[in-house]
Amino acid sequence: MARFRLIPREEKFYADFIAITDELKVGARMLEEMLSSDPPIWDKAEEIKELEHKCDFLAHAIYQRLHRTFVTPIDREDIHSLARSLDDVMDSIDATAGYIRTYRIEKVRPGVRELVHIIGDATSSLCLAMQRLESRKDMAGHLVEVNRLENEADRLHQQAIKELFEDEKDPITLIKWKEILDYLEDTTDRCEDVADLLEGVVLKHG
Repeated sequence: MARFRLIPREEKFYADFIAITDELKVGARMLEEMLSSDPPIWDKAEEIKELEHKCDFLAHAIYQRLHRTFVTPIDREDIHSLARSLDDVMDSIDATAGYIRTYRIEKVRPGVRELVHIIGDATSSLCLAMQRLESRKDMAGHLVEVNRLENEADRLHQQAIKELFEDEKDPITLIKWKEILDYLEDTTDRCEDVADLLEGVVLKHG
């Protein structure tokens, strides 16, 4: 027998989360485009910054709706944490693009494009998982993939840092690239944070 609810649940949160993950996928693609040439396309940082502002707006709208909503489809703290963690992914993509433009990077180092491609794959997997959050069905494979990609990013990051310290003689250039590489790896960590939160929601709500 269907359960009757005097006060209906606000289900729009699911659509909000999908909207943010869609923007993350676009941001990752823009970062790939930015780094597809030597020198990188510095102006792409402005487009990514606009996406970052849009994600901020979407996350803020979720927080506001959360305060106004009496019955939520999943736990309130999970909604808040998901919105914050999704926004963190976009912040990290934006920071990476910003440093590439600020430092006027001329030539992309080995391993960088591979890391950016992993970010693109991770955001795509998050999109697929988020589309299944409402039904809680067939999410596991996409979440496992995000974790696998994060492990691969760790390996690539370590190798890229090793080569950076072996090859780069200019200390200023070394510092610049170390920061960029760390932000790229941090972006995959932030994607994994979202995947871990989604896994927790599935375990709690079935």
